[in-house]
Amino acid sequence: MKRPRALIPALLRDRAFRRYWTGQAVSLAGDQISLIAIPLAAVLVLGADAAEMGWLKAVELLPALLFNLPAGAWADRCGRRRDVMIATDLARAVLLVSLPVAYALDALTLWQLYGVAFGIGALTVLFEVCNATLFVSLVPTEQFVEGNSLVNGSRSMAWLAGPGAGGVLVQILTAPVALLADALTYVVSAGQLARVRSMEPPPVERAKGHFTAGMRWVFREPSMRAMFIASGNVQFFNYIFHTLFVLYATRHLGLSAGMFGAVLSVAAVGGLIGAAVSGAVVRTIGVGPSIVAGFALFTVPLMLVPLADGALPVVLGTLFVAEFVSCVGVMFVDIAAGSLQMALIPDALRSRVTGAYRTLNHGFRPLGALAGGALGEAAGLRTALWVGTTGAVLSVVWILCSPVAGIRKLPTRTAASGNDRPVVT
Repeated sequence: MKRPRALIPALLRDRAFRRYWTGQAVSLAGDQISLIAIPLAAVLVLGADAAEMGWLKAVELLPALLFNLPAGAWADRCGRRRDVMIATDLARAVLLVSLPVAYALDALTLWQLYGVAFGIGALTVLFEVCNATLFVSLVPTEQFVEGNSLVNGSRSMAWLAGPGAGGVLVQILTAPVALLADALTYVVSAGQLARVRSMEPPPVERAKGHFTAGMRWVFREPSMRAMFIASGNVQFFNYIFHTLFVLYATRHLGLSAGMFGAVLSVAAVGGLIGAAVSGAVVRTIGVGPSIVAGFALFTVPLMLVPLADGALPVVLGTLFVAEFVSCVGVMFVDIAAGSLQMALIPDALRSRVTGAYRTLNHGFRPLGALAGGALGEAAGLRTALWVGTTGAVLSVVWILCSPVAGIRKLPTRTAASGNDRPVVT
């Protein structure tokens, strides 16, 4: 029996976008395997201690701080961004394959893990700054919300299923060998991208101020500036929260690792629901109010975590509600704010603005993590969580006091000049 076409989202009936989305969905699922398999390889195979695990996380995050700006500047001068994305997919696959090969030869070391984590991080930066341009070349402005809903929906599905699948693969195959599955997803992504045809914006000529043009544009455009401040606010305080959340749940609330993991996994369904309903929400209340609602739903429920106390079912229920509603809010922010940003950014500056925005946002993460550790030691876990959750709610204030809150529809997108301003309604 043929499925009615109405049940299939319009964008998935477009062959080019369907190929792009399929590659993204498969790759996102693979990323979740690496997220669990690389740390487990360090711990279970190489016996890494806490300090060495900290270094592993640091080299994974470092490329985002170092390379987003130069990668964005280079990508805007590159006329073949899709080809760059294919090359980065294949290069990431090769890096991952090197780990099980070294393991089979009994030559795997922590230094190789560090190098692979850093290399994958750098290649991912280059992929993402090019991806921003490819997406808008495939999706009309009026379908940005639908497109972002589809991409973020697959991301939520990966969050939901990926860690469990990764854990099973590690259990069956060992951590290094399980990474072959992620390598395969990069090959699939590259194959799908190779079949995509799109009209990318032409490369821009290098001029004075080319490197910093994206950063200057972010601070000059009122709506982008407000979204950056709100997002940076969330990143900083949310990393205070997440740095201490596991420790608080296991040590203060007495949850086992299995209980804690189960709550987070089930609550991740909220992300799927948020992705599914975000389009209807934006159509009903407008893109700006959806962003306000997203930041509120993302941050306010997490204040339940330091309130959690009492019998085990009450604690588990409280944590579930907090994480479930927060996951819904994350999807509203990612989809509505992401769509608005795509419509605001001129094509000529797209990769540079993406690189600048990612650099600024990623810069708040390690600062928040360091602040969380210091605050937890000085004031105690619960007090530090109150600071993290309360501070994150301030992001809603930044959006409410900006032009973003009043935007109902996505602005008409302009193509060429970084000085052009989209028409906002």
